[in-house]
Amino acid sequence: MHHESIDPAPHGSAHPEAVDAPDPRRWRILAVTLVVGFMSLLDVTIVNVAIPSIRAGLDTSAGTVQWVVSGYALTFGLTLVAGGRLGDAYGRRRLMLVGLTGFAVSSAAAGLAPNAELVVVARLVQGASAGFLTPQSTGLIQQLFRGPERGKAFGFFGLTVSIASAAGPLLGGLIIGVTGPELGWRLIFLVNVPIAAVAMVAVARMVPGTDPGERQREHIDVPGALLLGLAVLCLLYPLVSLESGARWPLVLLVGVPAFGWAFAVWEHRIRRRGLAPLLDVELLRSVPGYSGGLVVGTLYFTGFTGVFLTASVWLQEGRGLSALQTGLMLTPFALGAAVTSPLAGRLVSRIGRPMTVIALVVTMTGIGLVALVAPGRDADTLWWAVAPCLLLAGLGGGAVVSPNFTLTLDEVPPRMGGAAGGALQTGQRIGSALGAAMLATIYHVVASGEGDDGLRAALLAALAVLSLALVAAIISWRAGRAAATR
Repeated sequence: MHHESIDPAPHGSAHPEAVDAPDPRRWRILAVTLVVGFMSLLDVTIVNVAIPSIRAGLDTSAGTVQWVVSGYALTFGLTLVAGGRLGDAYGRRRLMLVGLTGFAVSSAAAGLAPNAELVVVARLVQGASAGFLTPQSTGLIQQLFRGPERGKAFGFFGLTVSIASAAGPLLGGLIIGVTGPELGWRLIFLVNVPIAAVAMVAVARMVPGTDPGERQREHIDVPGALLLGLAVLCLLYPLVSLESGARWPLVLLVGVPAFGWAFAVWEHRIRRRGLAPLLDVELLRSVPGYSGGLVVGTLYFTGFTGVFLTASVWLQEGRGLSALQTGLMLTPFALGAAVTSPLAGRLVSRIGRPMTVIALVVTMTGIGLVALVAPGRDADTLWWAVAPCLLLAGLGGGAVVSPNFTLTLDEVPPRMGGAAGGALQTGQRIGSALGAAMLATIYHVVASGEGDDGLRAALLAALAVLSLALVAAIISWRAGRAAATR
């Protein structure tokens, strides 16, 4: 094995001089990667409204069909850091093409599957493919953009994350409403195939590759990937199993600190030997704002993601709304995020961490108002009461994601951009799984009658978690101010 010191030059760039001279195609490349990111993130939530249709169409149990949602989240979270590091080493274009191929094939397999078991297997592959795709977006932003432009690019990325999360139920409900439940759930998967095919052509033509000689010199930390994967698996598997009613996987949680410690020790050893680690723990620990941003992002997604799942269940079971009506009811959040995400991306370089603090307060206010006004209302008056509250929450949420990405990754070297972005998104996937399991459990345990008390309890739990995110953001803000005055 060839030993090599960590080179400060960014890996995965076809043009080393691009660090100083911006690629003139960078905005078009960003547009392509955002379409790919939107597709992979959309599949996290679009299936939520299709669960009843899948269960009826394949005549399967609730526990089995829940893995159609949970399996995607599990393998998505497992492959993010490894996918980001491979993109750092072998080039974004290559990893995006591999991921898009896997995503298209698995989407076709899920849409055409004759039974639920094959759908679950296809979703596992689809989630792993998404894990290879999404870190390349943050890696490319790190590679292609500098200064205020990077904040603007992350603003568009944050817009993509927010809209994909919020638009999933609407698009899923629209497809099922137009084509019927039996065909609709299959089209939710099959529609990815032509989109992925078009994206592959655009990626092959536009996204920069990497120098073949540079690829041969790269060391890939396979043991580190396995150790980190086991740590994430021991955390995510019990969380997603809770959603399907299984309790025994909770024993795996004891493996999280064990494998996490082993990963940190191994990465330190790899770094001392002069090899490129999977995730340079020492480097990232010394990067200003990285650890704080990681905590903020994880806690935000823990509190935010479960709100949509719980609200979808309550609207359909407690108020009798259709999948399409449910999606429309949740749309104001996406509209609010669409307004503030790009604006926050442009302003974050001037305002800094206080923007995240203010945005979290606005989001919490919107969710608190939903908990106050939604329970007890009938379907006819619900829209007018809830829509302004969700719009307010969306205005805040759109200004959380993109500034947090910008501030967290701002001083990360481009050669670690994919792995660092992958770690940040892994925290978000863990937060999403934890939040969905926690809020769904609270809802079902507390709910009675039409579920109003369960909804209120779940939303209050979400507010408690978002309060922790707010505290973490304030601590990160104060730490940044203290560092700036030294």
